[in-house]
Amino acid sequence: MTEESPKMKMVIAIVNDSDADSLQRNLNKARFQTTKLSSSGGFLREGNTTFLIGTEAKYLDELIEVLKENCEHRDKTVPSMSPVANTLEDHYSFPMHVEVGGATVFVIDVEQFYKI
Repeated sequence: MTEESPKMKMVIAIVNDSDADSLQRNLNKARFQTTKLSSSGGFLREGNTTFLIGTEAKYLDELIEVLKENCEHRDKTVPSMSPVANTLEDHYSFPMHVEVGGATVFVIDVEQFYKI
């Protein structure tokens, strides 16, 4: 007879760089182990941090709560961009107000999990 392993989830959380350090501290306090990757966003081309977090399904709500508490939305004004500095398709001639921060979170079922 084999013992059934716990249901596992892989959480991929993409967060603003300014939230990454406090998020990692609080994930560690809550005993979540993380792998941290540097990444960049497409629209603003600013730094992001992508966290890979494996967890048992029963802890998923707690993990999502830590993400919510540490990844805040904020408004940012993006200055106009010159077509000389970038390609024409990236050009906009007026400052734009955009919301940054928060987290983009993907939750994936894990078929098998090994800690070797």
